[in-house]
Amino acid sequence: MLSTVALVGRPNVGKSTLFNRLTKSRDALVANYAGLTRDRKYGELVIGERRYLAIDTGGISGEEEGIDLEMADQSRQAIEEASLVLFLVDCKDGVTPADEELAEHLRKSGKKVVLVANKIDGQNEDMVVSQFYELGFSEIIGIAAAQGRGIRGLQQAIVEVWPETALLETDEEEIKEGGIKIAIVGRPNVGKSTLVNRMLGEDRVVVYDQPGTTRDSVYIPYERDGEPYTLIDTAGVRRRKNIKLTVEKFSIVKTLQAIDDAHVVILVVDAQEGIVEQDLHLLGHVIDTGKALVIALNKWDGLESEHKAYVKTELERRLSFVDFADTHFISALHGTGVGHLYESVKRCYKSATEKFSTNYLTRILEHAVSEHQPPLVQGRRIKLRYAHSGGHNPPIIVIHGNQTKSVPGHYQRYLEKTFRRALDLHGTPVRIEFKTGDNPFEGKKAKFKTQRMEKLRAHGKGAKPTRTRKK
Repeated sequence: MLSTVALVGRPNVGKSTLFNRLTKSRDALVANYAGLTRDRKYGELVIGERRYLAIDTGGISGEEEGIDLEMADQSRQAIEEASLVLFLVDCKDGVTPADEELAEHLRKSGKKVVLVANKIDGQNEDMVVSQFYELGFSEIIGIAAAQGRGIRGLQQAIVEVWPETALLETDEEEIKEGGIKIAIVGRPNVGKSTLVNRMLGEDRVVVYDQPGTTRDSVYIPYERDGEPYTLIDTAGVRRRKNIKLTVEKFSIVKTLQAIDDAHVVILVVDAQEGIVEQDLHLLGHVIDTGKALVIALNKWDGLESEHKAYVKTELERRLSFVDFADTHFISALHGTGVGHLYESVKRCYKSATEKFSTNYLTRILEHAVSEHQPPLVQGRRIKLRYAHSGGHNPPIIVIHGNQTKSVPGHYQRYLEKTFRRALDLHGTPVRIEFKTGDNPFEGKKAKFKTQRMEKLRAHGKGAKPTRTRKK
């Protein structure tokens, strides 16, 4: 079983920088900005033959109010589930009252603690580290996380303090695939984190009545009814003109990366506001990436019947281009309709990853062509001969024939709908690719024509040979 190592400390002491250094990744957002990390982020920490689970947390200052109080609760939950705590302090700030308060909390928790004095660069290590012995911990490691100084010594200390963890050679059987990756996306403050917590059945991510609460994409593996899943909570995506903070730009990049990494995307829409332009932009990006799609209209409870009817009419009008996606009317806060999302997610994933034989796809193509012939191009009919699978997630169907470059857009859409209906695909776009067969005589002279020209030259440099009549 994996042991858990939690990184805790005041805001802006370098927890996320150390997390990225230990996990050899760039998963955690890093900036010179206090309070950047808000949710618990998990990553794999490998030291020699041992493997740990690292947790990056938000800062604890002891003076939290509002959303900072929710962040601190997340950090305290990480301490509770940790086997070992790395308590980070800032050498440049020295010992602060917040450090003393957090040290007292860690001593009462009974957890094994390694005190990590960060930012020793440019200073006398022995002098700056010694001031932290007053916090009451015997194990103090000086590091500079940004430069990688002291990281090897910290790793060695982790193994010495807590060697009880899974070994790499025996851990392979315990490693399970992440299952279906589900990205929860949408505009700020539509209820994405509330939906994540509802689907998990616990307060796993910070929820607060403030747009932009989530700043990073949080990957959360879990099981439901014995099946593995990975939920990805993402930052809200606003219109470009409304983005002012640099941190928010990086958050949106993380969201777009999460969409690309997911198997199924659940687009959360605020039912009280209905479909807006930014929802349509997000839908377009999801379709461009080819991901399976489920649409969830949140905050459906409490709406007047007239407003519900209006929203449904708008959905039919504005979302006709994604008629393949299932739509659910839910309340993430109360749990209404949330369980049915899994039915659509599993059906979407099955459709997006299913494999089909060339023979079956070709029969569907022949039936489609017989029902509706391709148009004429320069007096010649486009011929579509056979089809085969070119990939999945999304399903790609490659069609071979003649003059396929001239297939008009409306006929391609007709083929997409025909294949989706015949293959019983739900919640996933279908991509059609055309291949034109090579002409074996292109750029070559016909052999019989060459022979005829040689005979003409032999009878007077191209003059036609004369025939003599018999008398």
